[in-house]
Amino acid sequence: MQEQENTEKELVLLTECIDDTPDPDKALDDPEGLSAVGGDLSPARLIHLYSKGFFPWYSDPDPILWWHPQERCVLRPPEFHESRSLRKARNKENWSFTINQDFQAVMEHCASLRETEGTWISSDIKQAYQALHALGYAHSIEARVDNQLVGGFYGVAMGKVFFGESMFSLRPNASKMALNGFCKIASELEIELIDCQVESEHLLTLGAQLMPRKSFSSSLAELIITPNKNQLLANLGTFD
Repeated sequence: MQEQENTEKELVLLTECIDDTPDPDKALDDPEGLSAVGGDLSPARLIHLYSKGFFPWYSDPDPILWWHPQERCVLRPPEFHESRSLRKARNKENWSFTINQDFQAVMEHCASLRETEGTWISSDIKQAYQALHALGYAHSIEARVDNQLVGGFYGVAMGKVFFGESMFSLRPNASKMALNGFCKIASELEIELIDCQVESEHLLTLGAQLMPRKSFSSSLAELIITPNKNQLLANLGTFD
């Protein structure tokens, strides 16, 4: 007699042990993808849970909430859709791209552009990702015009995966330009998958797709053998 899989939903309360790992398949249906609550934002816990596909998303004064959606929005770098308008926009101005030259500024811009709708990029989140940045796990990708920062995004990289967190644009197409440039050099950095977390029309028009939770978890197991930082990305300063 075949044993049936236990898919009963549960919300896990994380303990002080950083190795606590909820079962993604037991994440709640309402709110969809909520899997755990509590714990902390220490680098060790963030690295562990990111490698398993979880990410923190909450607003003060809520406790830390950890998510693992049933469908994951992902982008494979070769599948980025570079529209004709994006190519024309790049040719019109003096665009350049940098990595990790303005990590704090990128986080601040991502937070400030969302203040009216309520940002999850709180002071605790900023401190946590700046700590990851200092360890070589969190990175910012910056788009510049005439060497001035005008857009970009930040996220966490380990193994062959980049986990995108947030992006911003101070002028049209700036974040798209940064993502396009990053996708073009992704193979050099051995990045095979970009996690965009939650579906949006904006991301889908750029070539992102929805991946079922089980497929996403399997992909992470293949692409992150050990949760080591991507040294190639950590050492790259500029790109065309």
